[in-house]
Amino acid sequence: MRVALGLEYDGAHFCGWQSQPGGCGVQDALERELARMACHPVRVIAAGRTDTGVHALAQVVHFETTTERPLNAWVRGVNAGLPSSVRVLWAQQVDDEFHARFSARQRYYQYILFDQAVAPAILAGKVGWFHQSLDVDAMAEAAAHLIGEHDFSAFRAAECQAKSPIRTLQQAEVRRAGQAILFEFSGNAFLHHQVRNMVGALVYVGKGSQPPAFIQQLLQSHDRRLAPPTFSPDGLYLSGVGYESRWGLPDTRRYVHLSLA
Repeated sequence: MRVALGLEYDGAHFCGWQSQPGGCGVQDALERELARMACHPVRVIAAGRTDTGVHALAQVVHFETTTERPLNAWVRGVNAGLPSSVRVLWAQQVDDEFHARFSARQRYYQYILFDQAVAPAILAGKVGWFHQSLDVDAMAEAAAHLIGEHDFSAFRAAECQAKSPIRTLQQAEVRRAGQAILFEFSGNAFLHHQVRNMVGALVYVGKGSQPPAFIQQLLQSHDRRLAPPTFSPDGLYLSGVGYESRWGLPDTRRYVHLSLA
């Protein structure tokens, strides 16, 4: 049978989502515990990979098993053996046609950034940081250029393996939230480092180095060499994955809590 899981994890404790020879990926930790519970090797498929240091509030995966267990066993039993920095939130048996990656219709990301003279200590690794105050209105104006279908070559990592740089964004917003700046993006899919590269370019606008139209110029250039450096992964969260209701999944979107911000 096929089982879907919802996950939350702190990416600072792993070398990214994907399995690595040294066993340091989130995938490695999860597969070890699922194999223990299932009594056979397990391979999981995720809605999307996250890089080293990137967090997830609502990652979705699926796996195959021949072992019959109550659904709560795939939650409580697996969590009992996982490190405290990763948790299974829910488990749901799904149709064999469901695929965590290919059935997904939307991905949601949030980035939390503190723009202050001193980097926060308590939230170190949980938020991004820039040393001076940023113009949020200018960044919000710039972010609007990202909405729609575009060639995002200027925002894609050199090692990106996607066949096409064309992606469609439905949301690209920037707003002040307490002491922090919150960036929110949603789209059908994202390229490697795309969100961090978009945040980096928007920060250049926010600090006054470039006007809001700079983002449109980057999109039209299709040239990564013209764009600012990739921004830190610390404040980036995969906050949701959108699926059609016919799959019957629990809530697959969550939000960063900014009570400390």
